[in-house]
Amino acid sequence: MDAKGRVFIPAAFRKQLPDSYRDRVVVRMDVSNNYLVIYPENIWQKKVLDLQSRLNEWDSDDQLLLMRFVQDAEILDIDSQGRILLPKRFISAINIVSETVFVGLVDRIAVWSKADFLAFQDSQPDLSVMLKSKLSTDL
Repeated sequence: MDAKGRVFIPAAFRKQLPDSYRDRVVVRMDVSNNYLVIYPENIWQKKVLDLQSRLNEWDSDDQLLLMRFVQDAEILDIDSQGRILLPKRFISAINIVSETVFVGLVDRIAVWSKADFLAFQDSQPDLSVMLKSKLSTDL
């Protein structure tokens, strides 16, 4: 991250954006972890429509849930250098000092402060144990 709060979206990620969605992305805090999520605009639109379709528009709790989900999101322009300007509230929320880590999540990107990502990695159990736990079935 530079002094102005701009971060480069790695070229490998930018290349995967659909042609018609290479100029903007949507960023929000992850709902349960301390990192940002960058969505291609088309994926964000699908996520919001999916959530909205599962909620009752006449139920106030459902509408507040939808509002809370979308109110934190910001549409950010990708400049000609492949950078986005992260809002200060996001920078401080995930404790970015200078270095960030981008992690692909199939249809979106997680952005961590480097220090938090390294601490997270050190605290995680073995991946094979987690996979066995989640994917094993009793026959």
